[in-house]
Amino acid sequence: MRFTSFSENGPNADGKPEPVWFALAEDRPLAFFAGIWTTWTCTRKLAEGEITCDLFAFLTTEPNAELAAIHPKAMPAIVTRADECEAWLSAPRAEAAALQRPLPDGALRIVARGQKQDRAPAPFGTLL
Repeated sequence: MRFTSFSENGPNADGKPEPVWFALAEDRPLAFFAGIWTTWTCTRKLAEGEITCDLFAFLTTEPNAELAAIHPKAMPAIVTRADECEAWLSAPRAEAAALQRPLPDGALRIVARGQKQDRAPAPFGTLL
């Protein structure tokens, strides 16, 4: 899924959680969450019974230094270059799986704090 920035909750000056917005740079260049389509069978509502859903899940990995300061458990697996996108979509599984890694330290910037202020690019949420 494409994005220009994403948020994780972190403490504000009062110690209360607020969104902390990360991007590759201040101008928020386009990047992509590495994800997979999967089929999941479950019971979400008792009255509905067991159903099978097609779901998109983005993958996570260990956080890099910038993200670990806010969210120490995990970060999304992010691909940033055209060759990485191509590999994610078409390379053999072992090669593509190597992209499920943290971005290098220094690759992310905090670009905002608080509730979302800018408009989403159109069309938003295009899936790879």
